[in-house]
Amino acid sequence: MALSKKPTTGMKDILPEEMQIRDYVISVIKDTYGKFGFTSIETPCVENIANLSSKQGGDNEKLIFKILKRGEKLNVETATCEEDVVDSGLRYDLTVPLVRFYSNNAAQLPTPFKALQMGNVWRADRPQRGRYRQFMQCDIDILGEPSNLAEIELILATTTTITKLGFRNFQIRINDRRILKAMAAYAGFAEESYDSVFITLDKMDKIGIEGVKAELLANGYEEAQCDKYLELFVEIEKADNGVAYLADKLADYLDAEVMCSFREILDSVQATKADSFELVFDPTLVRGMSYYTGTIFEIAMPEFGGSCGGGGRYDKMVGKFTGKDVPACGFSIGFERIVLLLMESGFQVPTRPKQVAYLIEKGVTGDALCEIIAQAQKVRQDGTQVLIARMNKNKKFQKEQLNKEGYEEFVEFYKDPLKK
Repeated sequence: MALSKKPTTGMKDILPEEMQIRDYVISVIKDTYGKFGFTSIETPCVENIANLSSKQGGDNEKLIFKILKRGEKLNVETATCEEDVVDSGLRYDLTVPLVRFYSNNAAQLPTPFKALQMGNVWRADRPQRGRYRQFMQCDIDILGEPSNLAEIELILATTTTITKLGFRNFQIRINDRRILKAMAAYAGFAEESYDSVFITLDKMDKIGIEGVKAELLANGYEEAQCDKYLELFVEIEKADNGVAYLADKLADYLDAEVMCSFREILDSVQATKADSFELVFDPTLVRGMSYYTGTIFEIAMPEFGGSCGGGGRYDKMVGKFTGKDVPACGFSIGFERIVLLLMESGFQVPTRPKQVAYLIEKGVTGDALCEIIAQAQKVRQDGTQVLIARMNKNKKFQKEQLNKEGYEEFVEFYKDPLKK
C-alpha cells in the first residue's frame, strides 16, 4: 500500500511562492514591532494539559490536540479517565504559553515587558478558507502596564504594521467587557447569565437585532429584559456619540473611570493614527475568550469579510499561575488570513535581490563545474541570489517554473562551449 502524499486534513504544504510572501510579512512584522520596543521570545509548542484546559481559552479548549503519556506512564488498560492517559497538548494559541513564560521568568524581565511572539498553533477545527488546523499566529503583549497606554501602543503598533503590508480602509473595532457587563446589568440580567447573553449578542452581525431577541427569548429570558437591553443598541446607533450616551445611561452600573479611560484610548488613537484605518466603537463586540477583563478589539477587513486579528486586556491570567495578578494586554494579527489576502491580490515581494539561475548541462563536470560554482560564489557577494541547477530536457518548462519563483535572468552552461 502506497504512503499518502497529501498533508493531514486541515494542514498544508507551503510552496516557494507563498513562502517568499510569508518570509516578507514576518520581516515587516518583526521590524515594525521592534521599532515600538517589542522583544521577540519563543515558547514550546507543547504545554501542560492542565494549563491548556484551565477554562481560559473558551471554545478553543474543545479543539486541543492532546498528547498521550509516553512509555511506562501510559497504561491504557488501567485508565479510568482522560487524565490517566493524557498529560500535555499542542498549544491552541500563544497567550496561555506567554503567561506561563512570564510567570516562570518574570524576575529576569523588565517591567513593563513588551513581548513579540510568532509561532504555529494547532486547533482540531473544521478547515475552511483562511482557517487551518495548523497555523501561524503573531502576538504582541504588554505585561505590567496597568494604564491604557498599553491599549494605545498595541493598537498603533498593529495598525502601523498592517498599513506597511499595504492594507487600507480596514477597521479596528473596540469595546470593553466592563461596558458589556454594565449594559447587561442595566437590562436586569443576572450576573451568572452574562456569558449566555453575550454568546447570543455576538451573533448580532449575522442574525440582526430581531434574531438576537428571538434567541434570548428562546433561552428563557424575560421579554421586558430583552427589550430594555436591545433598546440600548438602537439608541447607541442613533446617538451622535455612543460612548457619551452610555456613560450617562450606565452611570449607576459602571465606574466613571472605565468610560473616561475608554474615551482616552479613542481620542489618543484618533489623534495620532494614520488615515488608512477607522477606529470604531462597537458595543456588540464580545470576543470569545473568557480571560478578557477590560478593553477588547478586532481587526475587520472588507477584503476578507471577517476578523483578521484581535485581542484585549487580561489582567487576571498571570495570577492563576503565580497567585498575584499582573496587568496584561495583547493584540494578535491573523497572519494566515493576511497572507491569503496578499496571495489572492497577486502581491509581489518588493525590493527582492536580483535572482539569476545558472542552468548547467548534464555533461559539465570536473574543473568546468568548479569554475561555474566559483563564478556563482563571486556574484553572490554582491547580494545577487544565484541558483545552480542541472538543465532539464524540457528547458522551456524549467525556465517557466523558475520564473514563477522570481528568476528572470538565466545563464546556460554547456559541455560544448559553442552549443546554445
